[in-house]
Amino acid sequence: MIESIKEILITFFISMLPVVELRGAVPYALAHDVAWPVALVVSIIGNMLPVPFILLFMRKMFDWLSRFRLTSRLIDFLNDHIRKKSRPVLKYATAGLIILVAIPLPGTGAWTGSMVAALLDLRMKTAVPAIFCGVAAAGAIVTFVSLSAIHVFGL
Repeated sequence: MIESIKEILITFFISMLPVVELRGAVPYALAHDVAWPVALVVSIIGNMLPVPFILLFMRKMFDWLSRFRLTSRLIDFLNDHIRKKSRPVLKYATAGLIILVAIPLPGTGAWTGSMVAALLDLRMKTAVPAIFCGVAAAGAIVTFVSLSAIHVFGL
């Protein structure tokens, strides 16, 4: 399986997208004949790229956007969503953040984990390694499930 640079770049950019993240990038890459180790590594790197920026700028951006009538409802909705997702982090600290990010379901992942960490004012040196562990675990789960589906269903 020879990976094309185009498919690897698409995989990388898909993994950076909120909601989709590596849960969509790994299956995309595997469906386009990218070797699973390459798909996994590229997806993890792409998924982690936005994390420091979210941690650094999310609160400032939310504060600024909440001043406008047009975007204040969206910010309120996102703040409520983040607060609901922050319960395991509040209860289990760093392990909770890892678990939140590691569960490969919609509404979880690196973006949500980063927003929760920013909302809770977690330090970068605590949040980034925890989010990385969660992303790596989610990547392993998605890769295993995708490869299993390909094997079982002959996709």
